[in-house]
This record gives sequence, structure tokens and C-alpha cells, in this order.
Amino acid sequence: MSKSIVVGSTLAVLGLGGLGFGAWQIQDQQRGPEYAEITNVETLTRTVETPREVCEQVVVQLPPETPTGQGASRDPHRVLGTAAGAIVGGLLGNQIGGGSGKKIATVAGAIGGGLAGREVQERVEARQHSQAAQSQPRTTTREECRTVVDTRQETTGYEVTWRHGETVQTARLDNPPQGDRVLLEEGQPQWNAVSSQGG
Repeated sequence: MSKSIVVGSTLAVLGLGGLGFGAWQIQDQQRGPEYAEITNVETLTRTVETPREVCEQVVVQLPPETPTGQGASRDPHRVLGTAAGAIVGGLLGNQIGGGSGKKIATVAGAIGGGLAGREVQERVEARQHSQAAQSQPRTTTREECRTVVDTRQETTGYEVTWRHGETVQTARLDNPPQGDRVLLEEGQPQWNAVSSQGG
């Protein structure tokens, strides 16, 4: 076989291969770029809780003050009531009977009147203190604090579902896609090349 036939045959094979590759490229260019349809975008969130302390001034009612010590009564031994009761009792006892019986009645009246006067003075002072405590309610202001928890939703990303033919897949992205289709290169979505069907 001559050299020129071998060279010619080789060139013919290479030419046919080149023609086939060129035809495939033309067909691929006519077909255009491939896109996958974005079918769903779900926002992924998490709950963030932030505790904080809240304080406020609260008016509190105090129990009535019970008088004690020297300020409780100007006459703690009830001398005035006892003396007044003894005088009145003695006068009344003196009106009863005659002779030595009059003296006994006067002494008995003085003793009984003294005890009664003491009891009356004690009751009157107790009532006065009670009325004074009720008429002047005692209050104070104190700070009360409690912990409250603020909650908020924080976006952590986006779960994007896309479909190409029968293939359905999901991808997690930091930002939502701005369109409804994504360019595919070698079967992989190019998320920086998202567009809308109309655009």
C-alpha cells in the first residue's frame, strides 16, 4: 500500500470525526442551557431566648404599729383610772349603811371602784390606739425584681427544592434564590445563576 493512500485514509477518518464533533457542538448550542425548576423555598429558623431582669418599685402595706414602751400610754399603771374609780366607789359605798357598816361599805366601794376604773381606762386607751393605727395606714416602697425571657425567631438558612426531569433534590442556602429556575452545569445547580422563567 502506498504512502499516499495511508495518509489519505487517515485524513478522511480525522475529517469525519471532526465533522461529527462539530455537528454535536452545533446541536448542543441549538439546545441551549439547561435549567432546573425551583419548586419550593422553606425558611429555616431557630428560637433564640434572651433572659433579662426587670425591676420595679412596689408600694407595700405594713401591718399596724402596736404601741409599746413609754409612748404606748402616758399612764402605764392606770393610776388615774384606779384613783378616779376608787373615789367614785368610795362615795357610793359611803351612801350605804350606817356606823361601822358605812366604813366597810366605803372601803369596799373604793376597792371595787379602783379596779373598775383601772379596767375602764385600759379599754379606752386600747380603743384609742386601735383607731389611731387604722386612721394612719403605714406603707413603704420596695424594689421587686423578676426575670423575663424574650424570645425571637432567627433565620438560619433556606432549604430549596429543585427539579430537573424526574430528579428532585434539595439544597441548603444562606440566601433565598431570587427566581424560579436555576442554571445547571453538568447536572449541578449554579445558585449564582438563578432567574425567572419569563426573564
